[in-house]
Amino acid sequence: MVSVMQPQKKYMIDAVDRKIIHWLQTGLPICSRPFQAISEQLGVSEQALIERIQILRSGGSIKRMGVIVRHRELGYRANAMVVFDVADNDVAETGRCFSRFEFVTLCYQRPRKLPDWPYNLFCMIHGRDRSEVLQRVEALKLHCRVHFTCEVLFSKRRFKQRGAVHQLKADIYLYGGKSNESR
Repeated sequence: MVSVMQPQKKYMIDAVDRKIIHWLQTGLPICSRPFQAISEQLGVSEQALIERIQILRSGGSIKRMGVIVRHRELGYRANAMVVFDVADNDVAETGRCFSRFEFVTLCYQRPRKLPDWPYNLFCMIHGRDRSEVLQRVEALKLHCRVHFTCEVLFSKRRFKQRGAVHQLKADIYLYGGKSNESR
């Protein structure tokens, strides 16, 4: 059976949607019902806010929502980007294995920049100190049966952590998952 996407009604992002996006970009309030707190500020119901967020997500205006964890405030003083030179045909499987570990907060593939940079798999590991990070790297290598060359690059300083902030143009229409900007 083949399912056909029905044409969706055109939806124009309005001033309330812009305010919603602004609130989401600046961070959710730390409380038991953050969407309710935002909805009260915007003068809409919590359910209406959630429905609008769903429309903005399905239309592509909001691509992803995530959390920025401030690791130092949680007691993690050592952070390292660990880079691996993984055989191309093993990258996906190795990345999946790495990402199963709770201490791996980022794991992604990037192209090598030969001859100077042979690494193509990157993962961020946090620990309470350097020795804990190094132990975690060894646990990754052992559990995932990694025999590839790697380097552990410890952070020397922390930069400001925040999500991307985007300015919305005045008239953006959503058509079944695509905005008029991409047309």
